[in-house]
Formats: sequence, C-alpha cells, structure tokens
Amino acid sequence: MAGLTISRFAAAAGVGVETVRFYQRRGLLAVPERQGPGYREYSEADQRRLAFICRARELGFTLSEIGDLLSPAETGFTDDILQAARAKLDQVQKQFTELALLRCRLRQLVRVCEDGDGADCLALRLGQPAQAAGMP
Repeated sequence: MAGLTISRFAAAAGVGVETVRFYQRRGLLAVPERQGPGYREYSEADQRRLAFICRARELGFTLSEIGDLLSPAETGFTDDILQAARAKLDQVQKQFTELALLRCRLRQLVRVCEDGDGADCLALRLGQPAQAAGMP
C-alpha cells in the first residue's frame, strides 16, 4: 500500500487531509518529495508513523509528548515509551482522583440544593471569589 496520495494516506489512517498537514507543520510527519506526475506519495514507513501518532493521541499523549516518542518508537527503544506510558498513567490517575472528589462535592451540592432551604444552595455566592465568600 506504499505510494499513497495524501487523501488516500489520510483516509487509510482514519484522519482528514488537514490533520496530516497539521502533523507535517508540527514536524511529526515529513512532507514527501513529489513523484512521477507531481503527486506526493506516502510510504509504508509514513503509514506506520501516522498510525503511531493516532494511537498515541487516543491514549491521551500530547503532540509534544508524541514528538518525543517518535524516535524511540522508530528505533525500537521501548524503555522511553514505557517511562512515558507510566508518567501518563500517573497523570490520568491524579486527574481521576480530582474528578472523583469534584463529583462528590457536586453530589453534595445537589443534595443541599434539593433538600435545603435555598439559602444553603446559594452559599456558592456565584460571581464572588471563594475566599471572599468565606469558603475554603
């Protein structure tokens, strides 16, 4: 499947042409030389690189992080990828913990607003900083 034009290359990866161009501008994908009739043709190596980028994005890696991982991915140096995956997992776990705490606080607010006298619900003092409203 080598020698794909940009539209077929993008479609094969399930992304748009503008996504491919965006990755090129960011330096994640090379812009191939024009071949034969003046079209740029993408190789199997380009396809593997784009597939790696797409999988890494699905796993929550930023474009900057992906840029750092491309070289180790292409050379087979898995220690760097393992370290990055562990760091991303730690970050996700921290976000999960923060979201769980936020969920508990919101559930409590819903109960107060549903069951309280209204003044308790309004204790949020919308539009005022939390400290100015006497809240921690």
